[in-house]
Amino acid sequence: MHIRPLPAEEAAVRRYVEELWLPYNRELERTVAEFALADRPDADLVDAEAEFRSGRLAEDGFEIWIAVDDAAADGVDADAELGAADLPLAGFVAAEREPAPTVFDRPDRLVIDDLYVRELYRGGDLARDLVGRAASYAEAADCPQVALDVDTDNERARAFYDSLGFEPRRHRLVVDTAEL
Repeated sequence: MHIRPLPAEEAAVRRYVEELWLPYNRELERTVAEFALADRPDADLVDAEAEFRSGRLAEDGFEIWIAVDDAAADGVDADAELGAADLPLAGFVAAEREPAPTVFDRPDRLVIDDLYVRELYRGGDLARDLVGRAASYAEAADCPQVALDVDTDNERARAFYDSLGFEPRRHRLVVDTAEL
C-alpha cells in the first residue's frame, strides 16, 4: 500500500470525491443520522464537493492523503497521476492544522476531519497507517497533538480510536433552536 498526498488537480480531486468521499458519506449516512446527504443526484454532489475540496487543498495546512493499492495496480506505477491512472484507491484521511490561539496554554493540533477505508481493505492495518501518516504530518508541522470528532452513533469508529489511545476531552451538544 502506498499513501500519498492528494494533489489539488481537478482530475485527481474529482476521482477522490467519486471513488472515496461519496462512498464514505453514503456509508456514513446509513449509520449516523447527522450525515444524510442532500437529496440531489450524485453527479451534482460530486461537482459541489470536488469544487469545495479543491479550494480546501489550496489552503495552507489542509491535507488529504490517499491510500493506493500498489499490489492491485496491474503494472501501473503507484506514483502515476491519481486523476489519470487506473490505480485502485483503498482509503483516505483528511486533516487540517489547527493553530492554538495565543491566549490559551495549549499546543497547535492536527485535526482529522475524515478517515475512510473501503470495505475490501478493512481488517488490516490501513486505517492505522492512514492515521500514522496524519501523525507524521502533525510532527513535521510542530503539532504535538492529533484531535478528531467522532459521532456517538459510530461505535465502530469510537472503538478504533480508543484502540489508538484517543481520549474524550469535550462533548459537543446539539439542539434545534426551535426547542430553546
